[in-house]
Amino acid sequence: MNIAKTLCLALGVALGAGTLQAQEITLRSADIHPDGYPTVEAVKYMGELVAKRTNGRIKIDVTNNAALGSEKDTIEQTRFGVIDMNRVNAAPFNNLVPQTVVLGLPFLFRSTEHMHKTVDGPIGDEVLAAFEPHGLIGLAFYDSGARSFYSTKKPIEKLADLKGMKVRVQQSDLWIAMMEAFGANATPMPFGEVYSSLETGVVDAAENNWPSYESSRHFEVAKNYTLTEHSLNPEILVISKISWDKLSPDDQKVLKEAAKESVVKMRELWTAREKASEEKVRAAGANVIKVDKAEFSAAMKPVYDRFVTDPQMKDLLERIRAIN
Repeated sequence: MNIAKTLCLALGVALGAGTLQAQEITLRSADIHPDGYPTVEAVKYMGELVAKRTNGRIKIDVTNNAALGSEKDTIEQTRFGVIDMNRVNAAPFNNLVPQTVVLGLPFLFRSTEHMHKTVDGPIGDEVLAAFEPHGLIGLAFYDSGARSFYSTKKPIEKLADLKGMKVRVQQSDLWIAMMEAFGANATPMPFGEVYSSLETGVVDAAENNWPSYESSRHFEVAKNYTLTEHSLNPEILVISKISWDKLSPDDQKVLKEAAKESVVKMRELWTAREKASEEKVRAAGANVIKVDKAEFSAAMKPVYDRFVTDPQMKDLLERIRAIN
């Protein structure tokens, strides 16, 4: 009788485990950008691929428009498994994953192609692998375009114009140091607070790419857009290690492959969106200013001296610079 009971119990556990394995999984993914933005649509596309390849068993639910909090807040939630997936610019990861500091160095990438070759190759894999000890699994890099300054009153036509300006920056020591080297007063704040801060004079300027400048409607209150193009810092798509470890190796493989494929989709969407955003803000009367980038770049030496100090960081920097 005892043997029969034991066998029944073991069979029940096995069936229960099989049922659990077959259960549907919904992964919540966070993004601060609005619906239709290239990063949002790329993760949705990834979700379509995953759903198709798991016969609908795994779904990705994208929550956009900062509904789950600022990037800094959602990083912590993702590390602790409250949020499953997250698309975040590399900058808010700087204090957590040192390798991301190098990717964000001003005027590091010579072009978008140079950035793509870096993140699509062994260096990109190396940086993504560095997330795991911090409770995150790096899945893919997305584009973030070239970031430039935009100001409310005084146009930025040369480096000296930034002196004393209150400039909103991402919540990152590197970005604060960059603004100080430019001669500006760095004001870190979440992206969602920038519009009102520009409108009320809390800050005089901010910096971002064409699509963010347009989709946030910052061009309504800061009409001077200066093409410094000082950063091509990429976006990074991550998944909580807690959520990742709950998946089978086969499901993990499906997610990784779908994430990589979503990069191609994101870049297609990004190229089209950049063009459309630029056209929209120009049509709205934005004052687009070209500058001599050389003087802005020359001012960044103190930033490199401060943040590229140990041999590992110096080696990573030189390997990126050596990519043709």
